[in-house]
Amino acid sequence: MSRALGRTPYYVVAGGLAVIFLFPLLWNAWASVSGQPGTAQESGHGFGNYRTLLHYDAGLWRYLLNSTVVSALTVALTLGVSLLGGYAFARFDFPGKNLLFLLTLAILMVPYATLLIPLYVLLGRLHLQNSLVGLSLVLAMFQLPFATFMMRISFEAVPRELEESAFVDGCGTAGALRRVLLPAVRPGLITVGLFAFLAAWNDFIAPLILISDSEKAPLPLAVANLRQQSMGAVDYGATEAGVVVLAVPCLLLFLLLQRHYMRGFMSGALKG
Repeated sequence: MSRALGRTPYYVVAGGLAVIFLFPLLWNAWASVSGQPGTAQESGHGFGNYRTLLHYDAGLWRYLLNSTVVSALTVALTLGVSLLGGYAFARFDFPGKNLLFLLTLAILMVPYATLLIPLYVLLGRLHLQNSLVGLSLVLAMFQLPFATFMMRISFEAVPRELEESAFVDGCGTAGALRRVLLPAVRPGLITVGLFAFLAAWNDFIAPLILISDSEKAPLPLAVANLRQQSMGAVDYGATEAGVVVLAVPCLLLFLLLQRHYMRGFMSGALKG
């Protein structure tokens, strides 16, 4: 009984924080189906705002496909590069390793927006302007410092004895990585992939600068363009519907992967 009472402040604080964080999401979901003047859902409750979103310009499904392609490419690139980079930093010794790692992390200190114009020029020379592939490369680049850091601490938390036993059994470096280390660092991979997905799915600034064709716009950019009606009025109902559609995949993925997500963050703390 005394133990339960001792944890009461914890439950009160956790419940209060949950209400604070959930209230905007619940309010937005309710507002998206509520009647508002100047929207497709003038009165009562229904899905008029969602119908507006569904048929806007190139169509909701087109924008969802664009966002899915960009997010999938960003996640794949981030996982592939950070996996190999984290493994190299954690397991190999080479001249300038720590300096190179610090330079990699230093990218986090560069303001995000200041790099977009130079990257826009660079993508133009590579013929990747106004391209979902070019956008994915840019988004993956900004995820790599954190992702490499996460994968390094994930590999360092794995005992070297496991890798050495794989070498004794005849595995090479690639075989040990695939058969022994990958299952051990799965929580870190999931954490990195989840962060990369959230960043790519919700990013607005990079598509605004790098994508000029409306049919190639990801959903956040389409929702921002949808806000403007005739005479400069804002269609709040359709905008709120777009926010709900954007939020649902993020919430589902986080709920499904939260156990692995927490283990990935704890991997560095559990080292040794």
